[in-house]
Amino acid sequence: MTLWNGSFPFYPGANACFPFDTTQAVIVSIFLSLLATFIIILPGIRGRGRLFWFLRVVMGLFVGAVVLSEDWETGWVTANTSYKSFSRALVNMDIGLHIGLAGVNVTLVGNPVYQLNETINYNEHFAWSFDADYDHSYDEGLEKGLPTPILYVAEKFTSQSPCGVHRQYRISSHYASLTLWMAFCTWLISILLFSMPILLYGGYMLLLTAVLMLFSLLFFFTARSTAKCPIRFGTASLKTDYGGSFWLTLATGECSLSSRETLMAKVICMEVCPEECCESQNSESGKDLAWKDPRGSLSQPLLRAGLTLKPCQPCSVSWCLSTWLETPSAFQDLPHMVPLMGSNCFLFSKWNFPCYSCALPRRRVALCQ
Repeated sequence: MTLWNGSFPFYPGANACFPFDTTQAVIVSIFLSLLATFIIILPGIRGRGRLFWFLRVVMGLFVGAVVLSEDWETGWVTANTSYKSFSRALVNMDIGLHIGLAGVNVTLVGNPVYQLNETINYNEHFAWSFDADYDHSYDEGLEKGLPTPILYVAEKFTSQSPCGVHRQYRISSHYASLTLWMAFCTWLISILLFSMPILLYGGYMLLLTAVLMLFSLLFFFTARSTAKCPIRFGTASLKTDYGGSFWLTLATGECSLSSRETLMAKVICMEVCPEECCESQNSESGKDLAWKDPRGSLSQPLLRAGLTLKPCQPCSVSWCLSTWLETPSAFQDLPHMVPLMGSNCFLFSKWNFPCYSCALPRRRVALCQ
């Protein structure tokens, strides 16, 4: 036993490996903190809207967690291989490869961990984002004297490697990360629209979120579909497969699509049979959603004309504004009016009035006598 336990005090030693992945720990901590915050405010939401809000928040947190995760493609192998260069000693080790959108993680764990008077437990990251230099990270690993298995795996993804996978993975990961961040932004917009509530445009944002997430999967799939060089350690071969982040993204995208289909079914119900949907909402939320006087929200010309909102009989799939005036001459000062053939109704071509049961903007608003 020496003063420094066999190490040189004036030279940097190997980086100590933390007992678990700190990146995943940070993501899980943020996820649980935000989830706990929204659970606290859930009792203030009444009816089935409480469940819908909870699902929206959980899916939104999943979208954010997928963007920051690093296990889109993973692989493990147990092999007897050399630990250091110019050494014939064979060591039994578990070698792992984790490919993410920002780079590659190579892990090396000995069986047992303490061998050859050393602790064999490494987790090295080699970044390939556009603000990082993968080859420079690999050269730094050579200078530090990393174990041979780590350098062997990392060398397969360098730009000078005959495997030629560096460019495909780097570009596809960049576009996949970009589309995921866009999906996260569109998801936040959809949550904002749902809270207003504007279900129709919220459904559009939800559909865009699902499409962007599926496109990110397509970008990463194109990189993985390219032929890769075999990574062999003696008789063992390291093979990779899709990781948890890939399947989590796929599940979140499918959930977004299914949620959007459910929402559009509700919107169609509002269009075709609004009274029945209003009654169902009354029974679900416990609120009275009967027709209200819209005088507080309509423009001044309509107020002067004495108009109110009620279900439109001539136009069964829209909402109309009914008046008690005997002649349509009072409507001449109202802009953008087109008479409807075969009825005493007039159509507003540019005005959108909200439905007073679901707040959906109506593209066809009829003014009927």
